[in-house]
Amino acid sequence: MKKSLLYILLVAVQFLMSQESRKNRPNIIWVMAEDISLDLACYGTKAVKTPFLDQMAADGILFNNCFVTNPICSPSRSAMILGTHQQKSNTHNHRSNRDVVLPKPFVPFTQLLRDAGYTTILGHKDVRGKGRKIDVNFKHTPIGTWDGESNFGIYDKYDEFLPKDAPFFSQITLNVTHRGDWWDDIRAQSKHPVNPNDVELPPYLADDPVIRLDWAKYLDQMEYMDAEVGMLFNELERKGLADNTVVIFIGDNGRCNVRGKGYLHDSGLRIPLLVKWPKGIDKGQIDDRIISSTDITATILDLAGIEKPDFMTGKSFMDKKFDRSEVFASRDLWDEIPEKSKAITTDKFKYIRNFKPEIPWDAHQAYLEFYRPAIHVMRRLKEEGKLNKNESIFFGVKPTEELYDLEKDPFELHNLVLDLEYAAVLQKMRQQTLDYNNAFTPVTEIYNPVHAESVDVLDWVKKEKPEDYKRMLAGEEIGFHKMLNEYKATN
Repeated sequence: MKKSLLYILLVAVQFLMSQESRKNRPNIIWVMAEDISLDLACYGTKAVKTPFLDQMAADGILFNNCFVTNPICSPSRSAMILGTHQQKSNTHNHRSNRDVVLPKPFVPFTQLLRDAGYTTILGHKDVRGKGRKIDVNFKHTPIGTWDGESNFGIYDKYDEFLPKDAPFFSQITLNVTHRGDWWDDIRAQSKHPVNPNDVELPPYLADDPVIRLDWAKYLDQMEYMDAEVGMLFNELERKGLADNTVVIFIGDNGRCNVRGKGYLHDSGLRIPLLVKWPKGIDKGQIDDRIISSTDITATILDLAGIEKPDFMTGKSFMDKKFDRSEVFASRDLWDEIPEKSKAITTDKFKYIRNFKPEIPWDAHQAYLEFYRPAIHVMRRLKEEGKLNKNESIFFGVKPTEELYDLEKDPFELHNLVLDLEYAAVLQKMRQQTLDYNNAFTPVTEIYNPVHAESVDVLDWVKKEKPEDYKRMLAGEEIGFHKMLNEYKATN
């Protein structure tokens, strides 16, 4: 009898201890803004107002050197949800293999959180579009259980975090910064639209009124997105959750412009990373360590007290032993462009190996024809002989190798591959890239890409909407989704 009572008491104590431990674990919110580079005021960008993200940076940690492992949304997000480089898991080709079961031992990190007692939440009811984007390259459903065989749900519920959900993990996508037909409306609604004359363009973009206006519109979206972040922080305060909630803010890849999204240059790979946790992080920190986006996944598990599985290539940057000297990135299929390029970024250098140099940087990708006014303007200026040396790089011959000194040349304008002074650096980084590429050989060779509907829409616009096509060539966004809907209605 005494043994039975002792056993019951022991079980009760263990239960109470586990409940207390569960209560003390932090909530975690991962906010992903789509298609942005370091274009926030707290990173020094001119002409943009981002007071809520600036305050977040002041209240936590601002990371200067965080890089995605692919400059396109779905492979980048595939890497982050697994904490594993997308090439290794065969999720590296954009919007491919959506009907393919994720090979073992890989599992979404949200399932590891659920196994540890976390409630996992997708999206938010009050952000634009509800923020439910997942966009990963393996078989999945948004909500439901996961066993990786017949059940493929990644999250428990949609749209709202509540005190009773604690500890919870919430992933929220802010899509206003993604190229879309709404940019003009967002600008029109702004009480202080960004003045195109105030923006600072990178030196590889032509200084043209159309390009300045397009950049100003982009910053207008950043300001709208910043207000959404402010709304989330206000909600945490209102619900009494702010003190023990870790908020992580990133971009899912670089800005959608020339040399940005889709390219292995700095503006395609380097993303903002801010982390705030009132209960656990000192204010006002600036961190210059090299961070991979997959490290964020590993860090979330660390914060939740979960052991990182062996298949993950990410490392927790909250670990005092964290050590990363470079990030390996790749660019593979994007729509109809079967690119294959690899890159290594360190604190000082960038190396790129282009395995298909015959595919130009300006590949006339159909989707981007709708969403990059700068490219149309700069093609015209090129024909007119009005581009300078830096602006002409994008339209030149793509070399097999690129090497840049990021300290002396942060915009990556001067390829040092033929400079003998950098021969040792070149050889080292060339070998590192090949070593990573071999180490991350895909676990399967399944390749099920989807047809890029944008190719059909662009062909239709050229034939059936010649006046609209002329406006596009002049640098006007004619609205991809508008044209897509008209195309579908007539075909």
